[in-house]
Amino acid sequence: MELHYEILNNNNFNAHSLDHFVRHQKVTERWRNVDGQWKLIPNEFEENWSVEECREIAADVALHMGKDQTAFAAFDGEMLIGFLTVSHNIFGKTANYVELVCFQVSEPYRGLGIGKALFYQACEEARKLGADKLYISAHSSKESQAAYKALGCVHAEEINQKLAEEEPFDVQLEYTLA
Repeated sequence: MELHYEILNNNNFNAHSLDHFVRHQKVTERWRNVDGQWKLIPNEFEENWSVEECREIAADVALHMGKDQTAFAAFDGEMLIGFLTVSHNIFGKTANYVELVCFQVSEPYRGLGIGKALFYQACEEARKLGADKLYISAHSSKESQAAYKALGCVHAEEINQKLAEEEPFDVQLEYTLA
């Protein structure tokens, strides 16, 4: 494996950069807030991105990178194997939040520390932008939530209502920047 990390730009990212990306997740349980308590609820389904969906995501990343978001990626040689984007928009009443907009690691490369390395790049970018906390509207699957918890994320103290309404089944998380 020839692993390296880069800030994405028009020279290293285009509409086909995610063509070989494997966004697959088999979900058996999801976290839900039931009467004020977080509980794991059975909910079985699989998520798979088609090549067309990968290209739609790539187009969105390309549209925002370097403008209102900073994008980072992990590469194995020339192949993009993980990426994330951080919004430049600071929000919040009780803290200065920036959003971790998108965060994905290709399935064959999960569990190797690549997501952790990308996450810490996002944290550094958030600090540079003047944020106190990183805000994440995160997938509610048991596995996704375990990954965010392992990184030190907790339930958000302040909920961004717009993001919560856009993805009502997501769990709103935050990470305090040191």
